[in-house]
Amino acid sequence: MKNILLLTDFSENSINAIRYALQLFEGDTCNFSLLNVQSSSSFMTDDLMLSGNQSLYDSIIKKAKNKLDQLILELEDEFETQTYSIKSVADYDSLTDAINQIKASKNIDLVVMGTNGVTGASEVVFGSNTINVIRKVDCPTLVIPEGFKYRTPKEILLPLDHSDSLRENAFTDAVSFAKRFSKKIHLLRIKTNNENSKEELKDKENINTFLKEMQHEYHLITDIPIAIAVDTYIQTHNIDLTTLLVQKESLFERFFIGSPTTKISNNIRVPLLIFHSY
Repeated sequence: MKNILLLTDFSENSINAIRYALQLFEGDTCNFSLLNVQSSSSFMTDDLMLSGNQSLYDSIIKKAKNKLDQLILELEDEFETQTYSIKSVADYDSLTDAINQIKASKNIDLVVMGTNGVTGASEVVFGSNTINVIRKVDCPTLVIPEGFKYRTPKEILLPLDHSDSLRENAFTDAVSFAKRFSKKIHLLRIKTNNENSKEELKDKENINTFLKEMQHEYHLITDIPIAIAVDTYIQTHNIDLTTLLVQKESLFERFFIGSPTTKISNNIRVPLLIFHSY
């Protein structure tokens, strides 16, 4: 993960997420893009009229660009020993459209954002929009909960739905991340009934293939909602980060529309790393 997109609305929550990312990749040579997106709903007609002869860019984007550049100076001073490149990007667009454009132009490997849940003051960018980014941006996304202080993700939790495969690219990406940062991965296969799924039957073989050189735990849980299972496991184990494999269509919609995963993303206790499996 060398090209990383950092989202900010200049809130303390978003800046905390940026600091987490800079600490996570300490010692790596990374290209960070720091993005602030201004939306039309943030400005009244009177605001634009007061700009006089200034262009739309000058009246809306320039102020954001200056704030981004100032934030970069502060971050560079704080992390002065690191081999980072941080560039500012200000845009006037929808959040997900802006992210997708930058993802394509800068070959982004990871999106990092903060969230304080849908009831927080920053809901316009980092509440419900967290779900929109996960749904509409096909890129690994790291979500940092409000106020979470950095610690090395030594132990990672990976909840698995009945159809999540340990042979899909999303799982191998999650394992690559775990091997890079962690000493142990916890697999939590969550079943809706007592019937064995075809993926569950392959788990032992796949674990022996992909995790033979890494510490791991594997648990089967039946008839417990995923949000409750994950939250309980995090509270009873030393989990530093949770990873989810997100699928499309029926499973994806079940996860993200009024679903347990929506609840997880809105109430996460530790950072949440999303890998798409489509």
